[in-house]
Amino acid sequence: MMKIGMLTSGGDCQALNAAMRGVVKGLTTNVDELEIYGFENGYKGLIYEQYRILTASDFSGILTRGGTILGSSRQPFKQMRVPDENGLDKVEAMKSTYRKLGLDCLVILGGNGTQKTANLLREEGLNIIHLPKTIDNDIYGTDVTFGFQSAVNIATNAIDCIHTTASSHGRVFIVEIMGHKVGSLTLHAGVVAGGADIILLPEIPYDIDKVVDAIHKRTKDGKGFTILAVAEGAISKDDAQLTKKQYKAKVASRRYPSVSYEIADQIQEKCGVEVRVAVPGHTQRGGSPCPYDRVLCTRLGSAAAKAIMDGKFGCMIAMINNKTKCVPLGEVAGKLKTVDPDSQMIQEAKRIGISFGD
Repeated sequence: MMKIGMLTSGGDCQALNAAMRGVVKGLTTNVDELEIYGFENGYKGLIYEQYRILTASDFSGILTRGGTILGSSRQPFKQMRVPDENGLDKVEAMKSTYRKLGLDCLVILGGNGTQKTANLLREEGLNIIHLPKTIDNDIYGTDVTFGFQSAVNIATNAIDCIHTTASSHGRVFIVEIMGHKVGSLTLHAGVVAGGADIILLPEIPYDIDKVVDAIHKRTKDGKGFTILAVAEGAISKDDAQLTKKQYKAKVASRRYPSVSYEIADQIQEKCGVEVRVAVPGHTQRGGSPCPYDRVLCTRLGSAAAKAIMDGKFGCMIAMINNKTKCVPLGEVAGKLKTVDPDSQMIQEAKRIGISFGD
């Protein structure tokens, strides 16, 4: 009998269930006897032996269901080697649970922090398969992560909806998009929406005067409104010169809820125009997965099932040039995929008049 464990860790997204379904369908179709252990609330379930024994029927009908049937939680990688409040060694506890249940493989779905812990468990001798999940599309070694396109669709819709009210009232609108360290979601939503006039990303520090110039130019050209797509982690050129410690201190003492509100105040002061901030927030993680993500997850899940049956462990199932590939975890864990400021997409966006505040 084959025994596999599954867990979903970190922030949720629309396609986690679809990916788990792909793995289970791939195995049940080809393996005579299969036992599935679903660990609840991410690594917590593995640490504290909180799990459910699942069957193929538990994964039936969940292709279109958002979130995760297993629940999720954030367990910072930096804290994994730190004992819990009762002195429990979390890494040893995870290894013990895995071996106690006699698992042949543990399938872990999650983003960068999740992946680093997955690689840690691989180094500790466990058979691990990682599936790359994040709405930020910032996992190194894969062209795309599941959840990203669904989030792009939601963020795009938010910008589309802002268009009508912005044009009706002749206002400047800031739409704040998720992404603290990487601006892929903001970039794609801003460009795909075809309506973000200014896009501010963590990878391209902005000059507020350049932002104001772009707004003035639109006004001079007879455009009565301006829409800014701003990533949560957008940073000014001045702030980018600060040390990490100095910047954290500044953010902690900032009187604004986020950078978008600070930018809004600066624009109002310099332009004398009315500015509104719209924050789609966690709606970008919610709802059903889009068709693209359903296809992607089915393929990644099927590829993960094949890797398990072939005994190819210690890898991430990536999508590269529209083909699934097993990428060694040791080669990608701990690396971040960011937006290249000199990429074709940035240059093409600038060519059609989108400002990046630089």
